[in-house]
Amino acid sequence: MERFSRTPRLDNTDSDTLRREIRDYFHDTFDRYEQLFEVLTCDEAWYVKPIPLRHPLIFYFGHTATFFINKLLLAGLVEERINPYFESIFAVGVDEMSWDDLNDEHYHWPSVTDVRDYRNRVRQTVDKVIAETPLQTPIGWDHPWWTILMGIEHERIHLETSSVLIRQHDLKYVRPHPAWTPCRDSGPAPANQLIDIPAGTVQLGKSRDDSRYGWDNEYGHREVELAGFKAAQMLVSNQEFLAFVEAGGYADARWWSEEGWNWCRFANATHPEFWVRSEHDWELRLMCEQVYMPWDWPVEVNCHEAEAFCRWKAEQTDQPIRLPSEDEWYRLYDIARVAEPGPGQLVNANLHLDHFASSCPVYRFAQGDFFDISGNVWQWTQTPIYPFEGFEVHPFYDDFTTPTFDDRHNLIKGGSWISCGNESLRTARYAFRRHFFQHAGFRYVAGELPAAAPSSRYESDELASQYAEFHYGDQYFGVANFPQTLARLAIEVAGEPNGRALDLGCATGRASFELARHFQHVDGVDFSARLINLGVQLQQHGRLRYTLADEGELVSYCERDLTSLDLSHTAGRVQFVQGDACNLKPILSGYDLILAANLIDRLYSPHQFLSQVHTRLNPGGVLVIASPYTWLEEHTPKEEWLGGLKRDGESFTTLDGLHEVLDAHFERIRGPEDIPFVIRETRRKFQHTLSEVTCWRLKD
Repeated sequence: MERFSRTPRLDNTDSDTLRREIRDYFHDTFDRYEQLFEVLTCDEAWYVKPIPLRHPLIFYFGHTATFFINKLLLAGLVEERINPYFESIFAVGVDEMSWDDLNDEHYHWPSVTDVRDYRNRVRQTVDKVIAETPLQTPIGWDHPWWTILMGIEHERIHLETSSVLIRQHDLKYVRPHPAWTPCRDSGPAPANQLIDIPAGTVQLGKSRDDSRYGWDNEYGHREVELAGFKAAQMLVSNQEFLAFVEAGGYADARWWSEEGWNWCRFANATHPEFWVRSEHDWELRLMCEQVYMPWDWPVEVNCHEAEAFCRWKAEQTDQPIRLPSEDEWYRLYDIARVAEPGPGQLVNANLHLDHFASSCPVYRFAQGDFFDISGNVWQWTQTPIYPFEGFEVHPFYDDFTTPTFDDRHNLIKGGSWISCGNESLRTARYAFRRHFFQHAGFRYVAGELPAAAPSSRYESDELASQYAEFHYGDQYFGVANFPQTLARLAIEVAGEPNGRALDLGCATGRASFELARHFQHVDGVDFSARLINLGVQLQQHGRLRYTLADEGELVSYCERDLTSLDLSHTAGRVQFVQGDACNLKPILSGYDLILAANLIDRLYSPHQFLSQVHTRLNPGGVLVIASPYTWLEEHTPKEEWLGGLKRDGESFTTLDGLHEVLDAHFERIRGPEDIPFVIRETRRKFQHTLSEVTCWRLKD
């Protein structure tokens, strides 16, 4: 009997049936997610952080609902917000990226009742969108309905990640729940053994015509010839890992990478995160309770611990024991002939909530000659996530994967007992920082190291690379660097050194660093995480590497650094934040200068931005706007254009529109004046554009 609906096929030609399937999929997911939070015992449980690197659980309860509204707005499937404050404070903050604001002092978290009421309104809104929006099949990457699936699959991801946070919460804040019953079977673990895997070819990547929803990093292609290797028949059990603990593995730096040993000492780790030392023996923390240690369940550790165990095991066995690569996991999956969750039947794996709300013995689900190639717990690989050939960023969710292309996030494969929907598929690719905890363990392999997967150190995304060159690269045709020129103009208008500035639409951050020559603190805000990430790399490491298209498949490799740009001394005064200019977080206020560079003609509601921007400035503060006024309906609905059209038979310019909106609170003190800029597309193709600049001072 199927317990939780599967991710639907999107190529169903019967639009009524597909509409009904998506509606059921949405409500099943929304219900199950809310049911997860029923394990909390009191109001305090919602507002105390389970771990310092995450928000309190009230954030995640609201986050998945606001995600629907924010994405459906971008797709044009809804026309207005439900609660702009909620859709700001619950928007970002799920990973320890530099643009995540995890400072709770910045927020007054709403009551559980208010968030629950908000979720009910979101449910009604999404249900109405599904019921009334025209649907032409199939649904693909560019289809408006893709964002509906995006919201549903996003909530299924957080069903899992929130369950991990609940597991890390103090026991007094959680209670057992009949919908979340763990496995009760346990006993001694059988001995693990290595099985020979013959050489062969693996195919990775999802095609664009795949019938099920996928995340951006899954698409593209990779084909690899693998040499033969050996793989453990079972996941490493708690009992097998105990030998490493009892051998003093956590106290011996020999087994750890430098990064892993630094984590081990910082965390004062002496055993796995979910192990609890009782008076006489070990116990295991589950999501809602603590039980006597099930030694035959898979051990759950982070990547550093898994790698340390493998190094120790290699010395004990005199075999080249290590974590598998992503490619090798796919080889195991194919050889074991693992079956994905299908409709109308329970899957032969501890997966998709079909069996338990916990792990189970490592020998329960046989898949070919192995156990748990898929399911039970996620499995760490040695492979940092990277883009396949043909990778593209989805325009409505550019921060799903690109922030993880930093060689610090390793891929996990196979899914856990709570991995549902997209997470349960062969093509699923998720990655976490090596010190993070999920419901994740590992399987070891033995063999020579395979060829390394492509590194993601050089930024190869076309748009991001163009912006990196635009901000930090060479000058072309004698045109001065645009962000630097604009920042200097803004500083000149601002006058004496001031306290705080906001670089809105900061992209990769050059103007933010330049403004920090003059201001004590600069917030660089952009909607695009992939662009912010490049500024963060410069800030943290002092250098940035990217590729530039030359011709055809030929590229140039570029490296830029803050020192040669005389900006290394300003980096400490800049903070990058992801945000929506039309719905900024409340904390982003109190500025002496706001710079909006080439921004207003890319907003979905420039009127909304301009009518509220005065509230973000201190008395006498300055607003600098630069724009080429390239109004396009793909970015801004025509009724939102500030100008560039006829009104009452007369030409109405964007400058006219700026005055119409800003004159109530501002006086124009400089401009208009043109500043040119050049964007390099290829070695022989460039865009030469004029941006009109106007400067406005807030009236007393």
